[in-house]
Amino acid sequence: MDWLYMHMPIAGVDIFWPGLVLIGYSVGVIGGFFGMGGAWMVTPGLNILGFPMAFAIGTDIAHIAGKSMISTMRHSKFGNVDYRLGFIMLIGTMAGIELGAQIVMALERIGRIGPVVRWVYVVFLALIAFMVFFDYYKAVKNRNKSDDPSHTGATGGVNWAPALHKINLPPMMHFRVANITCSVWLPIAVSFVTGVLAGFLGIGGGLLRMPALIYFIGAPTHVAVGTDLFEVMISGLYGAFTYSLKGRIELVAVFVMLCGAAIGAQIGTVATKYAQGYGIRVVFGCAVLACMISIILKQYGITTAATVIILGAITVICIYIMVIMFRGAANELREKKAASNGAKA
Repeated sequence: MDWLYMHMPIAGVDIFWPGLVLIGYSVGVIGGFFGMGGAWMVTPGLNILGFPMAFAIGTDIAHIAGKSMISTMRHSKFGNVDYRLGFIMLIGTMAGIELGAQIVMALERIGRIGPVVRWVYVVFLALIAFMVFFDYYKAVKNRNKSDDPSHTGATGGVNWAPALHKINLPPMMHFRVANITCSVWLPIAVSFVTGVLAGFLGIGGGLLRMPALIYFIGAPTHVAVGTDLFEVMISGLYGAFTYSLKGRIELVAVFVMLCGAAIGAQIGTVATKYAQGYGIRVVFGCAVLACMISIILKQYGITTAATVIILGAITVICIYIMVIMFRGAANELREKKAASNGAKA
């Protein structure tokens, strides 16, 4: 079965290459379907497959850069990218990524990078799972209230942007596309925190940056998504640059995963046309929990079970999304055929 393993010349390890393709494909499907990048599972997935943690982080960041370019260009055509806001945030992003990368190198030198990054990932994934299930709980609760005639339909949420915009710390700047005016230090601070996260965990930072753009900076949702993708692209490119200087990127793995991601992204994007209901998010939350469990198993040396769980979880969720796409497309074709026959009659 040697043909199932590919030698990674920079990392110096032999990797189960179908696992790389599956991870790349799954990231494309999940990212295209949920509108939320799947990079949270790439670093732990690569580490579980056999990459040293520093190589897993660097390779993940390079993979993110390649995957996000097309999405950024697509959003730019629709006017969803505030380039002035994006370039200002790059100041904090670059500094944050470099700090995160330096922390990784320091942990590698003292031989503690694996356990530290894994446990930080466990906390991070637990937070994501909590947000997903809590969001589902709120949706069900609000739906039940809407069925109550005495319910007025009013909703509330956390939004710190109006209060933060009152902080008059020069220089102040107006961002035309986002239609907001605030202190320049606000987006720099937000991007610095997410940059540290990107550099340390090997993720784009979008899981926190996009909500931060909405709730802390006050950007409209569509602008937040487009600007966040622009930031992910640039932070990924810079992260790939700084990790390549440190010799911690395996380019062979990057290209193998991008081949899978290119196909998966198309399927995930099409599937969103036919998906309905918050139950989809529960499936995503379960995948996050499975990834978290696999990291814990890897930490305690139960590598085989960890590999089976993470590859099995992303396989199941991808099949689930593909079933949604094929069923939806089949129903659409039947409806078009029925409409066409009715017109002829």
